[in-house]
Amino acid sequence: MKHAHHAVAKEMVKGSMSLSTVHTGKKLMSNIGKHPVLVFGLGLAAGYLVYKYRKEIIANTTKVVDAGKDFVLQQKENLEDIVAESKE
Repeated sequence: MKHAHHAVAKEMVKGSMSLSTVHTGKKLMSNIGKHPVLVFGLGLAAGYLVYKYRKEIIANTTKVVDAGKDFVLQQKENLEDIVAESKE
């Protein structure tokens, strides 16, 4: 029972943290949106970072896509096995 209580408390803390993060981000973005120079500056900074780390971004994206394809193929094989077992 104590473990379940701890898990519930942990989930409540996670929820409140994510809610406060979203709320803070919303306020920050609304303030930034009122100043076009800040939006332009953030765009420049984001563009620089994407350009600087483009090789790592492409490599990580490729890994994720390959893992997704492998997962889909594995699930397809599992489904085929289940269908074959049900026909027997």
